[in-house]
Amino acid sequence: MKIIKLYQPYCSPCRTVTQFLESHNIEHEAINVLANPNAAMKYNIMSTPVTILLDDKGNEIQRSVGFKPHELEEMISKLQ
Repeated sequence: MKIIKLYQPYCSPCRTVTQFLESHNIEHEAINVLANPNAAMKYNIMSTPVTILLDDKGNEIQRSVGFKPHELEEMISKLQ
């Protein structure tokens, strides 16, 4: 499983999600939706930040929109 974070460079909540993941030593793939509009379309992103937990086949397990620490904690617990 892996976590991906879809963000915009000037989004304050996006930076907060990054800080949260880094403070928990969670490796994640960060995708700038402005630079990668195809990724935004693929994951149906309407606002940022969006954090998604994917299984080994790339299927979505869980999604969190915005900065919701309890949802992020739940995702992290599924990684272990």
